[in-house]
Amino acid sequence: MKKLFISFVVILSTAISAHAYQVLSSRELGKGDARNQNVVVKCTTEMGKLSNQTCSLRRYVKCSGTGIKKKCSGWQGWRDLRNPEKQFSDWQTAANECCRTMGLR
Repeated sequence: MKKLFISFVVILSTAISAHAYQVLSSRELGKGDARNQNVVVKCTTEMGKLSNQTCSLRRYVKCSGTGIKKKCSGWQGWRDLRNPEKQFSDWQTAANECCRTMGLR
């Protein structure tokens, strides 16, 4: 019975704190000396309905050289285009933060 109660509490807390968004687009652009990855998500309301608010996220990589000797410096962190000074390790974290700043999830 105690395990069942603990499982229920874990599931409930996960459901309450869960973030939900819909990925509208995800693409990689660029060749040559620079590339970027873009993800656009649509946030949801606290009631779980899709909002008309979106978050645009992007990360860059710089490359040098040509052909087989081409080397890229490594991807920079993900950035919310509305608040580009903050960097995130993955796009899901950036999406969560962006939606949360608009009062959504």
